[in-house]
Amino acid sequence: MKVSREQVQQHRERVLGAAARLFRERGFDGVSVAEVMKAAGLTHGGFYGHFDSKDSLIREALAYGKTLGWYRGADAQSAADYADAYLSTRHRDNRGSGCPIASLGPEASRASADVRATLTRSIRRQIDRFSAALRGTTPAQHRRAAIAAYSIMVGAVVLARIVDDAKLSDEILGAARRSIELD
Repeated sequence: MKVSREQVQQHRERVLGAAARLFRERGFDGVSVAEVMKAAGLTHGGFYGHFDSKDSLIREALAYGKTLGWYRGADAQSAADYADAYLSTRHRDNRGSGCPIASLGPEASRASADVRATLTRSIRRQIDRFSAALRGTTPAQHRRAAIAAYSIMVGAVVLARIVDDAKLSDEILGAARRSIELD
């Protein structure tokens, strides 16, 4: 039975959504193509009709993943609201729908050049977003403050997820939020 272009696109969206969630939850190496396809409700054989390789799936899932969970609508949020959502317990506790940088950063640093380029674009967007919202008198000061704020946010989420003490985890998120001053 022939599948319509609309169905092909729907299948692709399901695969990307499943891959984005699974990669964040378990890492790139912790998820097979077969598991992604199964999570999407499709057979493994259809994978290569959508993607050239697992690496191309990773790149597209990282770009697609920004529409997941806590991030939904973030482009319309102020920088302060974005920081509040990023440094929330909801984001910390829902790795599969959260920021790929916080979930996959150390692993992504060893990924292919194409995967790293995808994440670099995302990081640049966040730095630019915060540059416009942070204090400073010169563009260079704004940029330094933005890099520091984003680094604090990502690092705080990573640390808050690592610790096995809920009180300390909450304290890390709160301290990080108080340390960045957004207009």
